[in-house]
Amino acid sequence: MINLDINGGLSVITLRRADKANALTEEMLAALCKAVRESMDTRAMILTGEGKVFSAGADLEAARAGLAVSGLWEELSGLIADYRGLSIAALNGTCAGGAMGMVLACDLRIGVETTKFFYPVMKLGFLPQPSDPKRLQDLVGPSHARMILIAGQKITAQEALVWGLLDRIVLPEELLDTARAMSADAIAAPDGLCGGIKDLF
Repeated sequence: MINLDINGGLSVITLRRADKANALTEEMLAALCKAVRESMDTRAMILTGEGKVFSAGADLEAARAGLAVSGLWEELSGLIADYRGLSIAALNGTCAGGAMGMVLACDLRIGVETTKFFYPVMKLGFLPQPSDPKRLQDLVGPSHARMILIAGQKITAQEALVWGLLDRIVLPEELLDTARAMSADAIAAPDGLCGGIKDLF
């Protein structure tokens, strides 16, 4: 349910459970961690999904069985944050719940017009992943972060673009091509340059 394609310095990791809105199981989270580890020597990495939803977050049954508080979520976002190349979340649709963690950890986020963001931790009675509030606040500011995490608001693609949660909105058929084009300089750059620039932020 997780596909990894590495070619020419670019890693593309795709969620492939479209019939379940790419809801994440423990097996999928472990596979995502493995895919990111296997991508560490590439120059650019794209995370995307199949279908019309990037990810609905934790699979409901798995969440009830304890996945909602699993350390795998934080492990995944930490691996992405530590990646030395350029990481891009190419959002083919809505990103919800725990799936926000890996998206917030990416360097850039692009999406389609139907992309929405929501993180219903208040409604579900869970704390967010430990690193998510700070990463979210760094992107959108404290008030907007509270709108998402505490007020439980669903954020449209246009709002996300204005807030800084999305960097660009593109047509669905242009999503992966845009992400690949944005990766081109990082792939062609001298070894270590991308990581060196990221260290300056």
